[in-house]
Amino acid sequence: MTEGRREVVVLPDLAAVSEEAARRFVALANDAVERNQRFTVALAGGSTPERLYRLLASDAYRDAVPWASVYLFFGDERCVPPDDAESNYRMARAALLDHVPLMSEQIFRMEGERDPQSAAMTYDATIGDVFGLTPGRIPQFDLILLGMGPDGHTASLFPHTDGLEVVERLVTANYVPKFDSWRLTLTYPVLDAAAQVLFLVGGEEKADAVQHVLEGPSDPSEYPSQGVQTPDGTVTFLLDAAAASKLQHPPTANNRVQ
Repeated sequence: MTEGRREVVVLPDLAAVSEEAARRFVALANDAVERNQRFTVALAGGSTPERLYRLLASDAYRDAVPWASVYLFFGDERCVPPDDAESNYRMARAALLDHVPLMSEQIFRMEGERDPQSAAMTYDATIGDVFGLTPGRIPQFDLILLGMGPDGHTASLFPHTDGLEVVERLVTANYVPKFDSWRLTLTYPVLDAAAQVLFLVGGEEKADAVQHVLEGPSDPSEYPSQGVQTPDGTVTFLLDAAAASKLQHPPTANNRVQ
């Protein structure tokens, strides 16, 4: 398996992780719009990305993003209605989407309220339409935001689940036994094709997973975050000090590039 460029950045706390992520989001957005007239992003769920979204909607960053040329997708979604407290879309809407000048035509949510298999097929087709894909082609997102769970999962690719093996689809419905529930998620081929993948990881409860993912032997079935390789792009891990606390070879400065 070919690996792309990997960068590891350790910052003091979640506030600093969010600030760094916001600065990078702004820079990547402006660069993509200058080159290609649009910026395509897949959003992540969870508490750490929520802090980023609130920053992007704040006075400090909102006007620095060329929102008229931004197209927002989602990396995964719980199979719940869009107004459910567990919905990633609901969180993103409350933290970001309702506070920036985006039109509905620029926001593409996963329809978690529908039958999971049908919803996955619909989102697969939606991505194909927006990116103008021919059958069998993979989209290149400008940026995919990801988190990492204490078990090493990312998006809704959980350890030892069927979704880890899906390579012929852009989106899959993944049954997660530990929650006895279905999730919708982008697949590895889509994550790997991104120009930039940005992991936002905070908290001591993530430290073991971070150490295994970054320094342990390759075992994506056990630690799915390891499976994100982006052979033609860059994977960046923005870690707070707690999440990085068990690294045996932490960055010597603020970042490490491999």
